[in-house]
Amino acid sequence: MTEFTEQLKAFGPVPVTGSDLSASLSDYDSPKDKLAYMVKQGQLLRLKRDLYCVTNRITGERFSMPLIANHLYGPSYVSLESALSYYQLIPERVVCTKSVVSKRAKSMETPLGLFTYQTVPSDYYSVGIRQEIVNDRTAFIIASPEKALCDLLLMRSRLRITSVSAMQTFLLDEMRMDLSELKNIDLGIVDACIATHHKPLELKSLRKVLEHECV
Repeated sequence: MTEFTEQLKAFGPVPVTGSDLSASLSDYDSPKDKLAYMVKQGQLLRLKRDLYCVTNRITGERFSMPLIANHLYGPSYVSLESALSYYQLIPERVVCTKSVVSKRAKSMETPLGLFTYQTVPSDYYSVGIRQEIVNDRTAFIIASPEKALCDLLLMRSRLRITSVSAMQTFLLDEMRMDLSELKNIDLGIVDACIATHHKPLELKSLRKVLEHECV
């Protein structure tokens, strides 16, 4: 393995800017052309303008979709079905990585798949988000399980569920959630979301279901 390949490997699975990569290419007359060549040769993936990932055939490490989602557009946190799948609360594998922002919504197609960003009110955004540390190089911002459930109700604009029985049907039958996986539930996060007055009736029904099923 060449010295330069070792330098690439050292970046690991973390997204890296073209500027940082170019610093390793100072011996080349045109670092920009070299970057384009490395993408063509399958050494790099171009995620968006000036943002790359070293391919896993060089790093030997799996890509972290939540980590990449944070880097692609932010500040943001992974949520909705993507977070629920991460916590193993729903059985389906989620193809699209879904995140939440407090600014303009966006959808981004990359070599690693589709990443979407949906908007929530700024007073609601910061409730119930956490840093998930996977290893010494992989850490990302994600909704807590409780916040991901609240986001799911908030983002479905046509969803109007105000009774406890209807909410149970939605969660257990339609979403096929395994609420037994929801351990050490923090109902305070749901209360904080309710306090922002965004879809409070739906969130109050959610709280009652969670209190009955998980506490």
